[in-house]
Amino acid sequence: MGALRKLVDAILFIFFLLIAIIAPLIDGQTCLPHHLFPPFLLELKSWYAHEYGDYLVSEKPHFFVGLVWLELLFQWPLSIACLYGILAGKSWLNTTCLMSGVTSLTSMVAILSELKFSNRASDRLLMMYAPFLGFGLLALLRGLVTQSGKSVTIGKRPAGIRKKRA
Repeated sequence: MGALRKLVDAILFIFFLLIAIIAPLIDGQTCLPHHLFPPFLLELKSWYAHEYGDYLVSEKPHFFVGLVWLELLFQWPLSIACLYGILAGKSWLNTTCLMSGVTSLTSMVAILSELKFSNRASDRLLMMYAPFLGFGLLALLRGLVTQSGKSVTIGKRPAGIRKKRA
């Protein structure tokens, strides 16, 4: 079980690293002024939107802009916290993974539903977004799995031995 947890953490580390880099530099261009970004990043996003036919990036529908704001204000800092939690082996990593997984899944279900039912998205574009659905599910499951072999204590003493106050 320990080896599986390490593998999951390594996969999630890559996911959180991608979010930590892509969210402010690429996705931020959706809702922040363009003068904040260097020209090569603007060109990179323009190339991506054209190459993959990502109409969400080029047309910026309101729901997509709202999801990008959610990513910038909530998911991005949470991803940085998860990166730190994985590296430092923090006990609160399960909670941050759970929060990140739920946020990612919610966003990806909305985006993939729009892409699938609009009949405007290519299979190539769907394959660009689909892995993030899997990463979100993996983060959610990582957050739900408890640390095996560790007893839960409240305060400094185990719950069963604590003295009652009168």
